[in-house]
Amino acid sequence: MSLTTAQSREPLNRTPLGGVPLGRKAPGRAPMSRTTSTRIGDWLVFVLLSAGAVVMIAPLVWMFSTSLKTKNEVFALPPVWIPEVPQWDTYVRMWQDSNILTGFQNSFIVAASVTLLGMVTCSMAAFAIAKMRLPFRNLIFIGMLTGIMIPYPTLMIPQFVMFSRIGWVDTLLPLIVPAIFGNILVIFFLRQYLENVPNSIIEAAKIDGANFWQVFWRLIFPIIRPAVAAQFILWFMMVWNDYLAPILYLNTPERQTLQVVIANMNVQYATQRDYPLIMAASFVALLPILAVFLIFQRQIIESVALTGTKG
Repeated sequence: MSLTTAQSREPLNRTPLGGVPLGRKAPGRAPMSRTTSTRIGDWLVFVLLSAGAVVMIAPLVWMFSTSLKTKNEVFALPPVWIPEVPQWDTYVRMWQDSNILTGFQNSFIVAASVTLLGMVTCSMAAFAIAKMRLPFRNLIFIGMLTGIMIPYPTLMIPQFVMFSRIGWVDTLLPLIVPAIFGNILVIFFLRQYLENVPNSIIEAAKIDGANFWQVFWRLIFPIIRPAVAAQFILWFMMVWNDYLAPILYLNTPERQTLQVVIANMNVQYATQRDYPLIMAASFVALLPILAVFLIFQRQIIESVALTGTKG
């Protein structure tokens, strides 16, 4: 047998400069798999979100717990999280000793009328600016955006003088009428959302004989419904929690909104150290916002998902 044939039958065991034979892995720790790293990242995100949820929910839990305490337990040290005997009669006193019911009615009238009618006008304005061939529509849109730069305190006195001359002071009209004509931030958001809608479907509907009114209600509004739901909740929260405008225009206790009623309760009952009654009213004021969020929860998630995929 020749030397060449014998060498050809020997296994290849060539060693590079690093000292590790070819075809073998270097000794040491195996690399982390992608699945393991993904799980670790998911757990870290879960821990961070859980910590944030605890930080946000803790004040609400403390507010509800305080509404069930006695006056001595409110100022007890160390703090009492769970009262020994829950004082459920605090919620009964809240309805009897204050104007919470009328505040609820006034706040609901203002928030419902502003958001329901205002969302229709905002949707129509956003559709006109985004999809209709209007002259100077971009200039109109820029002019609307410049209105955001004007701070509200500079408009309070002229608006109050105007509404007082027409006899609207101490009524709910100054809180409703200006807002039902639209909100600039809502129009801006819906206009940006409509930019993702192709113009071809609108042209196809016009070719089929649909006018702009039919195009808006049958084609555009169902498309932007998730965005409308998301903005509806944000606007409802803003109007429901508004304090500055109602304190300017509403003087009679029976016509004041809920936030003004709670502020008056704070002035009246804080001197009596009746903080459970104030906390009970504040907790009840959160329930409508929570209900609206639960009702439109699916639309909000859909809006966020569609915005992320189109973004």
